Amino acid sequence: MKSPFVPALTAVSGIAVGHWTHPSGGTGCTVILSPKGGMRAAAAIRGRATGTREFDALAPRHLVPHIDAVLLTGGSAYGLGAADGVMRWLREQGRGLPVSPTQVVPIVPAAVIFDLPADGAARWPRADDAFAACEAAGTTVAEGSVGAGAGATVGKVTGLEHAMKGGLGTWAVQVGDVVVSALVVVNALGDVRGPDGRILAGARGADGKPRDGQAYLAEGGTLFGRMAQAVSNTTLAVVATNVEIDRIGLEELGRAGCDALARRITPYGTLFDGDICFALSTAEVQARSPLQVESLVADVMATALERAVRMARGTADVPGLADHTPA
Repeated sequence: MKSPFVPALTAVSGIAVGHWTHPSGGTGCTVILSPKGGMRAAAAIRGRATGTREFDALAPRHLVPHIDAVLLTGGSAYGLGAADGVMRWLREQGRGLPVSPTQVVPIVPAAVIFDLPADGAARWPRADDAFAACEAAGTTVAEGSVGAGAGATVGKVTGLEHAMKGGLGTWAVQVGDVVVSALVVVNALGDVRGPDGRILAGARGADGKPRDGQAYLAEGGTLFGRMAQAVSNTTLAVVATNVEIDRIGLEELGRAGCDALARRITPYGTLFDGDICFALSTAEVQARSPLQVESLVADVMATALERAVRMARGTADVPGLADHTPA
């Protein structure tokens, strides 16, 4: 019997997702494991304040043909060390780039959000925590304030004190044999908007009502002198498909994912954001047209983004959700 379609990143067969969340709830990490044998991958960088590891391996001209996992983590640059735990887990499974008859090297690109606590505590995901996320990985993906989205916030243009909770969301669609899925960790400087342009989550004024962050900046509002506000932003996204796409095409697919986010996060990809979109392919089927997957990415990314902020607030009432059901 065919398994039921699950609208999550793991709708692409062979991909598994696992979270680890700090007991404080203020940080965490999320691992995306490839099928055995690895998966093709590339990435697009839109923000100008990124924190990454092993990103060279995602370049289309790089020697390494596949990756074994992606790690999304809190803790700013400190959190990048958690990727050691993913590598250890994969090595124990015998998974990685074969470099000798008896040795493999797991390839694990990683990217971070800034969620360091203001009290100076040394609280960020470590290698053992990412190992635990690998152990917990499966096809069911928890959303909201979990994993890499645990300490996420949005709408920091007018200060952290006026921000709202961000989070992690995922969605997927299927058209015939083609599956396209997305996962988003929303820790944006800007506001998150719905399909009608209304602010779903973002900066608030002293009265608690939404304050349009992009309008604030356009009027000359400034971030200078607010260092924590300026460095504490990033939206990390992953799009995945079972369609046969080479790494040049995947790089373009990552850009399409960034474009989808730019339509819903205002402002997006700023000097103070570390925005990145990974693009993954398990290369199992052929698309009906070259633009089919890019078109589907726009839908799944928008819904995953909305779910991230709504789940963080304890509700999944995404407007138009029925329009995103599997075909």
